[in-house]
Amino acid sequence: MSEFQFKEYDKEGMETLESISQAANFNRWMFETIQPFCKGKIFEIGSGIGNISSQFIENGFKITVSDIRDVYCSYLTDHYAQKVEDVVNMDIVDPAFDEKHKELFGNFDTVFALNIVEHVEDDSLAIANAKKLLKEGGNLIILVPAYASLYNRFDRELEHYRRYTLKTLAEIFEANDLEIIHRQYFNFAAIAGWWFSGSVLKKKTIPNGQMKLYDKLVPVFKLIDKIILNKAGISAISVGRKS
Repeated sequence: MSEFQFKEYDKEGMETLESISQAANFNRWMFETIQPFCKGKIFEIGSGIGNISSQFIENGFKITVSDIRDVYCSYLTDHYAQKVEDVVNMDIVDPAFDEKHKELFGNFDTVFALNIVEHVEDDSLAIANAKKLLKEGGNLIILVPAYASLYNRFDRELEHYRRYTLKTLAEIFEANDLEIIHRQYFNFAAIAGWWFSGSVLKKKTIPNGQMKLYDKLVPVFKLIDKIILNKAGISAISVGRKS
């Protein structure tokens, strides 16, 4: 598939992933935020073009990557096949999920999905199926966009069903018998930029220039999150343990 065809297949999503791929400081920050809860064999749901997967690879983790789109799985295979345990084509809410992926059940110490669950209409089913991949005592890490009031054109173009709070995310974990061991908001400073670009300027994707500037300022934004004790942010993170 040509580069043009690749981008046209998922234009807004691909442009967003490409923009974020150039934000090395941001990707490292996100990795460092979830890394303390990652252990053993790791499975990533919705790896895209490997923006976060690459961080795990560089730090020596054993990781299996996945995506729902054939084109992203092909990209992951081309770029990371020799560096990951496996590349899996997976729809986390596939009606035939159990039949297709039973051999993966109970195999992983950590499963994580970053900015994935908001794309799924039945988010509780997504969490339930992700839990099946875990060993007993394993950790499920979910990061989703926060605050319904921030829902704007960015969300619509990226096909988000909803945004969350720590409370609404916790309710899904609890409904699936996952013990919440950690929860926090992440990336407070991005709220203003998301609102202005998506709600005021009505942009479809994150402007490259804006992302580059943001990435340079990540050290400052990390400090802000520490100062406010992660009590607010553009994303909500929950970590649940399978008993």
